[in-house]
Amino acid sequence: MSLKIVVLAKQVPDTRNVGKDAMTAEGTVNRAALPAIFNPDDLNALEQALRLKEQHPGSTVGVLTMGPPRAGEIIRQGLFRGADTGWLLTDRLFAGADTLATSYALATAIKKIGSVDIVIGGRQAIDGDTAQVGPQVAQKLGLNQVTYAEEILSVKDGVATIRRHIDGGVETVTAPLPLVVTVNGSAAPCRPANAKLVMKYKYATCPMERPADDPHSDLYEQRPYLTLNQWSVADVDGDPAQCGLAGSPTKVKTVMNIVFQAKESKTLTSADKDIEGLVKELLDEKIIG
Repeated sequence: MSLKIVVLAKQVPDTRNVGKDAMTAEGTVNRAALPAIFNPDDLNALEQALRLKEQHPGSTVGVLTMGPPRAGEIIRQGLFRGADTGWLLTDRLFAGADTLATSYALATAIKKIGSVDIVIGGRQAIDGDTAQVGPQVAQKLGLNQVTYAEEILSVKDGVATIRRHIDGGVETVTAPLPLVVTVNGSAAPCRPANAKLVMKYKYATCPMERPADDPHSDLYEQRPYLTLNQWSVADVDGDPAQCGLAGSPTKVKTVMNIVFQAKESKTLTSADKDIEGLVKELLDEKIIG
């Protein structure tokens, strides 16, 4: 059976190995100072989607992302690896979205895409680490969901068999399509970009990415596949009150980078004396007991 697969992907600031400029004076992530990358867990999800495409001839993989026009780079990275198409949700009304507003926007876009068999996304994004968007999308669409996926083993007769890596071990589950799957970062890494696909799609852009004097304007007329899908709130029939900042009940006041000093820590051995001393200290400080 052929499958229509949508991969949820996000362009995120690279918060790994960050330096002193990673945070603003207000205590939020300094996105301007950090390179933008394809969210790592979402790359694992893309690999699972591409494997399904290979196993089921006639299947298609599309990359769905939300962000400013420059987030179109995420779709290109997907095309370079073997995806067939992509959709960029970009609108000022989407700005400032928390997980609730983000999942609402993605769910409305998936409804517009229509007849999707499997939605696959990373477990969480490194700029938030909430792991909430995938399950919320499933809930809003009324679909089955499998989280903590390590590998989609097979899809047969409308049922997916999936191996999950959870606390305490590994389990294999089955779930009927249509289905939302969130993939762990410990799943198989995504394949590298294919040189032929890079050459084919290197000029693929969303209309809002293009400068007024774009030198490749004739190319877009000759090759329609180089024009990526770009949708606004109105295009997906979204409710502005549920999008972006307006639809976000969560407000992040500040993010703090805590660095423990040596004086704030102590080293204990497994000796009875050290353990008894620790217990006494915890009791004296009313931490336990």
